Amino acid sequence: MNKKILIMTIVFLLLDQTSKIIIDSTLKLYETVTVIKGLFYISRVNNTGAAFSILEGKTFLLVIVSLIAILVLIKYMNEFKKTRLGNISFSMLLSGIFGNLIDRVFLGSVRDFLKFNIFGYEFPIFNVADILIVIGVILLAICIFRGDDKNENISK
Repeated sequence: MNKKILIMTIVFLLLDQTSKIIIDSTLKLYETVTVIKGLFYISRVNNTGAAFSILEGKTFLLVIVSLIAILVLIKYMNEFKKTRLGNISFSMLLSGIFGNLIDRVFLGSVRDFLKFNIFGYEFPIFNVADILIVIGVILLAICIFRGDDKNENISK
């Protein structure tokens, strides 16, 4: 792993974990604070599943999936061209996966707190790690579309 990716991963991971610590120390479990009425709320919940609470209660399986995802990312990261966008995407993905993995391993669930209601649709509650993963996937897709996944310097 290159130094830039490592540093960005640590910074993003600290952002995720710090936000969760602040929410834990500020709100009681299931407490909700209105930020923008009808649109945005901070609501402290624990999620034992993955996105949209799928695989709820399958913490061990989600830990294994996270570890595999991290290993796959590290393997493929070395095959990509070293670009700023690629570095950012891998950093976001790794820190997001690590952030939720830390919660699962040490707490048995993921701490979620960002709640949106847009045009009457109440989105599942999420956290900073989830944002990092989603943006990381989008940026990685852009990198692949641009051909950054074909590093000519790697001998196969």
